[in-house]
Amino acid sequence: MSMQLLSDNELVKLYMDGNEESLSILVKRHKRRIFSYVYLITRDKTLTEDVFQETFFKVIQTLKKQQYNEEGKFLPWVLRIAKNLIIDHFRKVKKMPSVSSVMNDEGEITCIFDIIPEVVSSSKDSEQSRLFKETIRSIVSGLPQDQKEVVIMRTYYDMSFKEIAEVTNVSINTSLGRMRYALINLKKMLEEKNVEIYI
Repeated sequence: MSMQLLSDNELVKLYMDGNEESLSILVKRHKRRIFSYVYLITRDKTLTEDVFQETFFKVIQTLKKQQYNEEGKFLPWVLRIAKNLIIDHFRKVKKMPSVSSVMNDEGEITCIFDIIPEVVSSSKDSEQSRLFKETIRSIVSGLPQDQKEVVIMRTYYDMSFKEIAEVTNVSINTSLGRMRYALINLKKMLEEKNVEIYI
């Protein structure tokens, strides 16, 4: 059986047993998602590369010490490590960036309003469309950080609320609550700006 077909958990076990190739497969399998997640928060390519490398340095250290016990939840575990490294960095510089852009699958930077499926404009007028997008960008950037985070993870990364809860270190109910409040806030702010939308 090809190692490419093995699950994350099986590859982790192989690496802990001394198979170096298995880690390479794990890195390739999840690199885009982890890199995009870090860039989403930092919006700095150099910092993203540093965080990515440091994340996998910590992953390797933990696995080499046989201290991994995440029961097959490899990606949420790695994302949690990355997030903690980002938080540590911004605590040092005392400034957290506003999350308003992401990197799509083609490596292009796109604004958050492009990744919320329900947020669409029916107008064919390009000027109206531009104004609509600017309004959405402004509204989403006005959401509290924890609400923006859950909206992005859910809509762009298609993460389950269980995965979101694991990455953000909260309960599933808290994740669901943040999404609910985010949608309520979005709808309220859109109505205040007289933008017709259904959320």
